[in-house]
Amino acid sequence: MTLVPDPDSAPPRIRLHRERFPGRPIFDTAISHAMLRRVASGAAPESLRLYDPDDAVLFSSLDARRPGFDRARERAAQAGFDEVIRLAGGHAAVFLRQSMAFAWAIPDPEANLHIRPRFERLASLVVRAIRRLGLDARMGELPGEYCPGEYSVNLGGRLKVMGVGQRVIRGGAHVGGVLTVGQTAELRAVLIPVYEALGLELRPEAAGGLADVEPGLTVEDVISSFLEALAEEGCEVETTGLDSSTRRAAEALVPLHAPAQSGGRGAAARSADLRSADAKTLLQADRLVRSSPSDGSPGRSEPED
Repeated sequence: MTLVPDPDSAPPRIRLHRERFPGRPIFDTAISHAMLRRVASGAAPESLRLYDPDDAVLFSSLDARRPGFDRARERAAQAGFDEVIRLAGGHAAVFLRQSMAFAWAIPDPEANLHIRPRFERLASLVVRAIRRLGLDARMGELPGEYCPGEYSVNLGGRLKVMGVGQRVIRGGAHVGGVLTVGQTAELRAVLIPVYEALGLELRPEAAGGLADVEPGLTVEDVISSFLEALAEEGCEVETTGLDSSTRRAAEALVPLHAPAQSGGRGAAARSADLRSADAKTLLQADRLVRSSPSDGSPGRSEPED
């Protein structure tokens, strides 16, 4: 597992992707899924994608099983946000144009044994990147935050600005999420009706972005700081375009991330059996997604379908 570098080994090399696909937020998630499959199978090296996404609400498979899911989808659409079923567990998260989305596909033959180290590594990198910008970043869950988790990142114990989740399959893992920079008004305006529809606790004032504290910060400022924090860890990053095989694989995976009516048999309904409401990691088995225990201890992983 190269997400936590071994000081005695050669610096890990990571393939960095920066492409955007405007108007296709579902394709962004499909790209992440394709990256995971290709890296886990050995067809591609460790890969990281950093990008500013379109406005979208990314629901989990757990959300899709809640009675208010159809109503939550309607409210997201009414607010002008696309709806997508994401890779990881947890609950609905909002991706905004003024945010840094990240998708990290990591090869690991024992991926299900290293869930916590990956979470800790990514959250620590984000904390350091934000502190480089002069802000008081901290790791930890805030009361009433959206998509709660112990590896969330906040500013001064007041505003959640980053959420993260994992998907684990045989041979690798995907660590993905979003760091909000601006558009706090839009963030809260869509979170409130969506969480109300899903019947989930939410304290809207806990949701925010970096620009709430440091106006003028841009997504590119944040991405540059994140890459600097990564370089400090000794990682070598090679910027390259997404290859055609990954793009083709992503096109085929798009239907898996399209929400279906909660009473139907869409991707979420077909593939999810989530047992823990606050699990942030999905372990992929044959036609079945199981949640890891909510305390982050290792679960079970089998081949992806």
